[in-house]
Amino acid sequence: MQKEPKSSADAGPSAGAAPEAADSALPQDSAGKHAVSVLWSFGKCLGALLPVYLAGYFGFSISVVLLGLLVYMRWKHSRDGKQARLQSAMYLLENEQDVTTTRVFRSKRELPAWVNFPDVEKVEWMNKILQQAWPFIGQYLEKLLVETIAPSIRAASAHLQTLSFTKVDLGDRAMKVVGVKAYTEHDKRQVILDLYISYAGDVEINVEVKKYFCKAGVKGVQLHGRLRVILEPLIGDVPLVGAITMFFIRRPKLDINWTGLTNLLDIPGLNAMTDTMIMDALASFLVLPNRLTVPLVANLHVAQLRSPLPRGIVRIHLLEAENLAAKDNYMKGVISGKSDPYAVLRVGTQTFTSHHVDNNLNPQWREMYEVIVHEVPGQELELEWYTLKDVPSGQVHLKLEWLSLLPSAERLNEVLERNKNITVYGKTADPPSAAVLTVYLDRAQDLPFKKGNKDPSPMVQISVQDTTKESRTVYGTNNPVWEDAFTFFIQDPSKQDIDIQVKDDDRALTLGGLSIPLSRLLSSAELSMDQWFQLEKSGPASRIYITAMLRVLWLNEEAILTTPHSSPDGNFASEGVLRIHLVEAQSLVAKDNLMGGMVKGKSDPYVKIRVGGLAFKSQVIKENLNPIWNELYEVILTQLPGQEALSACLFVSKYNILHDFFFLYFLYLVVCLFTPIYACVLVQWYTLNDVKSGRLHLVLEWVPKVSDSTRLEQILHYNYQQSYLNKIVPSAALLFVYIERAHGLPLKKSGKEPKAGAEVSLKNLSHRTKVVNRSTSPQWDEAFHFLMHNPSEDTLIVKVRNFFTVIIDFKLTHSWGQALGSLVLPVRELLDEKDLVLDRWFSLDGAMPESQILLRAELKVRNHTHIQHVLSSRTHLLYFFHNSVFLHRNLPSFSKDPPDTYISFILLPDKNRNTKRKTSVKKKSLKPEFNERFDFDMTLEEAKQKHLEVSVKNSVSFMSREKELLGKLQLDLCQLDLKTGVSQWYVLYCCSL
Repeated sequence: MQKEPKSSADAGPSAGAAPEAADSALPQDSAGKHAVSVLWSFGKCLGALLPVYLAGYFGFSISVVLLGLLVYMRWKHSRDGKQARLQSAMYLLENEQDVTTTRVFRSKRELPAWVNFPDVEKVEWMNKILQQAWPFIGQYLEKLLVETIAPSIRAASAHLQTLSFTKVDLGDRAMKVVGVKAYTEHDKRQVILDLYISYAGDVEINVEVKKYFCKAGVKGVQLHGRLRVILEPLIGDVPLVGAITMFFIRRPKLDINWTGLTNLLDIPGLNAMTDTMIMDALASFLVLPNRLTVPLVANLHVAQLRSPLPRGIVRIHLLEAENLAAKDNYMKGVISGKSDPYAVLRVGTQTFTSHHVDNNLNPQWREMYEVIVHEVPGQELELEWYTLKDVPSGQVHLKLEWLSLLPSAERLNEVLERNKNITVYGKTADPPSAAVLTVYLDRAQDLPFKKGNKDPSPMVQISVQDTTKESRTVYGTNNPVWEDAFTFFIQDPSKQDIDIQVKDDDRALTLGGLSIPLSRLLSSAELSMDQWFQLEKSGPASRIYITAMLRVLWLNEEAILTTPHSSPDGNFASEGVLRIHLVEAQSLVAKDNLMGGMVKGKSDPYVKIRVGGLAFKSQVIKENLNPIWNELYEVILTQLPGQEALSACLFVSKYNILHDFFFLYFLYLVVCLFTPIYACVLVQWYTLNDVKSGRLHLVLEWVPKVSDSTRLEQILHYNYQQSYLNKIVPSAALLFVYIERAHGLPLKKSGKEPKAGAEVSLKNLSHRTKVVNRSTSPQWDEAFHFLMHNPSEDTLIVKVRNFFTVIIDFKLTHSWGQALGSLVLPVRELLDEKDLVLDRWFSLDGAMPESQILLRAELKVRNHTHIQHVLSSRTHLLYFFHNSVFLHRNLPSFSKDPPDTYISFILLPDKNRNTKRKTSVKKKSLKPEFNERFDFDMTLEEAKQKHLEVSVKNSVSFMSREKELLGKLQLDLCQLDLKTGVSQWYVLYCCSL
């Protein structure tokens, strides 16, 4: 019987019951979830309290509980930090464009490589390919782990026979290439690509060992680094590239987020250790000098692709550090201690650790390391400071030398001689290398069998002196192929050998050996050998194929660039020279009175001049109220307040016959130097103070200075023509010396640091710096200056001395001891330098090889042309009698004795007191020398209208019958060049008897 369909009215209640049932079911589901949540919270509380209960139950101290709580908190903090970094990296990769456009003004380290460097290109097309292929890459990885790696692990250990990968998921976020940089200019047969890769993925890999109920895994990985891909050699056949080589130039940054049992690896202390172990494992496989080489064609020399010849060697001298932060503090920093610093240097997988220096904030290591550089450009030097993290002070001194590889032995002897002068410190320090040896181990043939006619598993040990390296093991064959490469540093190739031992994998059975003297390489073409070698103590047909290449390490000292580093203040080399010409005095008061003043006498005047902290004293002119000195003094001044006044004291002596002693009177004046400093020259008579009469004639010159050596010869010629009574030769230049600091000074015999000071000397003048207490890197920052008469002949000497204290007669005595090092610098070297400046580090003789001093030497030449122009433009006509007067022997003799000669002259046509002058008398001389100067105040136009009449006379008494006039001449001044001056001999016209 057929059923009738229900009406809509009948269906209504039943249809509406379904939603009601659903609504009634929701509270039941939520109630169940709530119950589970409550139970989970209770379980967590119970789990947290359980350790406390167990500690009390077993009688453990409360400190154990606190320690466990501290470890848990540190683990939680570390894990949360990893999770936050992973989420931040994921967001950055997903929103790269937003970050780089909206926050472009942030620091460059937050921007991708293509933003920082214009030559790094974006490759979004490659990222799209990776994103599309990422699920399939995940399928391949899962198949590889489950079907290949897991069985291998289970077969390797009986404890891991139940190991299995329960989940392998690479996630949805693919690896990104944020930039690519291509190099094509280095070698036409290769293409170099630098891929800046960044991966912050939600990868999840779980591992389970059922036997031990252990679960572990990874959930989230960060990997950032620069992967270099080399396509070489380029060939003219498909696939156009012979092989692909990949490696990281530097260690990539790796961060792993663990799960399961491996959560323990996030415990502080363990996390750093495990990250380092994982990074070391990756570096041993894919960080320079290790490479992954995939050949694409047959018959390639894979060993040379995997380990090519190095590009060069960097010799690193770790010398010292200074101003390090004190880390050993006591009583929560109340008492500051010191530090025990050491340094770690890392280049690729090469790591060097210095020795510790205990309790020293200025440590000295003086250690040397030699680093192989495989890739240029790209490879960098990393320097880690364990005591310099997050501190404001501290610096390290490194000396880096690039050693080129020479394929010939022509300069080997020169390299060996240089290396003898390099001092290496430390008990385990190696001497400097003279060459580098690369050995390519290719293959062997017909090796002997083991006992029982079994195939061996050969490996090779290659030794050079005390260094031994091992190849990989090739299992179950007597015709192994290794294709490995090894590099050795060689101290003296003529005295060292290559020792090769082929052994079984247990190292107990030797399958053959070979010794190759390196002297054979020295006589080979391009220092290379590429051939089969017969093995000794092996089978009759056993042989090994080896390629050995030797390269001499050459330091091109001429290419070393020295950059000035000194930093004097702005006032350095701002001083100038004030030249004071003491000419004469007139109308002085008479102090030598006789008979109670009834008979007027004369005086014996001399002058004292004080300026800039220096004092000068003139000669004493006997019995003269109009003395002529013609003396010159020079003093170095700065244009600073306090040096704007010159005091000149004119002393007059009086002899008292009755009491037999002297009275001294002085006449005082003050001259403001403001005018000569800025006006360059000032010629003036100064009236003496506090006396009835008397004036003093001074010429003050502020000598300009320039950095031009072409003027030096002209200035020297001019200066040597000048003559003064005090035998002073005017200076030609001014030398400024700035002593900044030194480094690498030797220690005292006791092993302590010296108290160092510097002594700067030039001829008989020397200056000393302050003494820096207990330092091999003293900082002085002091400046000195010297007047120089001939820079091409003078030598600057700088000595760094040890300052010590001794007890003599129960008193402390301070003294400068022996030199720690010295520098001899001929000043003529500055004449060839730009701007006459030398500013660099100088090596110290008689000290350590690394002992140097940083100084700046600057030469300033006086601007002679400018001074001449100023003098000639003044309204003074100056005449200098520099040379002597020579009376010919054929002159008529007026007496048996030589005459008492003097010279008088007059400006014609005027004959009066102001136009007449005469020199002092030279007793009994036919070749008198006067060296006196006389001034006439007039303009140049007035002088050209005058005649100068010069008369050479004999000083006789008025009752004598001897002839007074010995000769005379007359000069027409309009025919002379008065601007530049005239200096020559003139013939005297003799008078008849």
